[in-house]
Amino acid sequence: MIALAWRNLWRQGRRSLISLFAVALVVLFALLMYSLMGSMSNAMYQDLTKGVGNIQVHKAGYRDAQDFSSGLLKNAAEVRTTIAQTTPDAIVLGSLQVPALLAGEVRSRGLVIQGQDWPDLIKESFVKDYLAEGSFVEGDNLTGIMLGESLATALGVKLGDDVYVYAPGTEGYGAAAYTVEGILKFDDPNREIYSAYISLPAVQELAAPDALSRLELHYPNLKTIKEDNLIAPDLSALTASLGTDVSVEAWRQIDPNLATILKIFMPMVVIESLIFFILAGLLVLNTVYLSTLERIREFGVILSLGAKGRQVMGMVTLESLLMCLTGAGLGLAIGLSLIALGSKGFKFPGYTDEVMGSMGMPSVFYLSIEPWQVLLAVGFAILTAFFAAFGPARMAANIQPAEAMRYTA
Repeated sequence: MIALAWRNLWRQGRRSLISLFAVALVVLFALLMYSLMGSMSNAMYQDLTKGVGNIQVHKAGYRDAQDFSSGLLKNAAEVRTTIAQTTPDAIVLGSLQVPALLAGEVRSRGLVIQGQDWPDLIKESFVKDYLAEGSFVEGDNLTGIMLGESLATALGVKLGDDVYVYAPGTEGYGAAAYTVEGILKFDDPNREIYSAYISLPAVQELAAPDALSRLELHYPNLKTIKEDNLIAPDLSALTASLGTDVSVEAWRQIDPNLATILKIFMPMVVIESLIFFILAGLLVLNTVYLSTLERIREFGVILSLGAKGRQVMGMVTLESLLMCLTGAGLGLAIGLSLIALGSKGFKFPGYTDEVMGSMGMPSVFYLSIEPWQVLLAVGFAILTAFFAAFGPARMAANIQPAEAMRYTA
């Protein structure tokens, strides 16, 4: 049956090749889309968790705090100790954000001044990616400040100039002068215009001695959303050990909008690929239907010699299946080869780092695909074969031999 179906398939070789290549193209498209969406999702996950951590610990009710002091972790040292004991594998970072007015000699801007401690791995990554000029400000440096390049331009200041910070309604001095020691360059201009960093001791002295806005837990070894499930035990342990005075949140709660976007990425692409498989199925249907019409008399002879209808249906379905599987195999070979090349990283031509950063996208994509996605593409190709063969196969199985003998294509 397989040999007969394969031979019949190539009676009209050009027509069969067109359908075969259509299936191959759709399988190729599906694999590339799945891998691209997967790489985009993982890149956005890494970008977010790199900036805000995989888990954050805040004062309970911080979102509804009516003033600056109500949202602070004033027992930060105690909470940090508990976190270190509960999650020894995480990198813990303390951060304090203070709403303030930042002023140069003639211009000013309202923003959030940030100070944090810098574990070596996070500092190394930050300096490499964002420090464009000057030196890094940390530790006991109480007089230096790092500004985003766009912010420095907006304030009309440069390296070595002084800026003034006013933070009324806080618990520290509430005002201080700093020297611009570092200029930061980000891909996202919205982040760059609002970036102002001083050392953690300096910002605590300015606004909240010994307190923190939050503690971040970073897991640099987690690279994909799928691996993010590994932090679930730590979330449960932290919630139990820290009690009700603090709020423990994963990144999905920190940025629910991004979590929703990432959640719908893959289903959306699967639906799009299904639509293309349906279009390819219509082309395969046309090929199978014409092939069946051209062989009406042959099917009549086969049935008159004692073949059963289900055998004829099986022959037509097998032809469609062989066509789609051959196309799927070709699409898999090309698609997986391209994904292997793209896994080393690539950029979309014509899109600069600044353009991609402004859209919240990474500048470099690393294609990756999971086994279930390959099986899904093959499964869609098989469904396409059965969908295309159903009508013609039933028609061939229900032919009356006497009528078939008089049929002229």
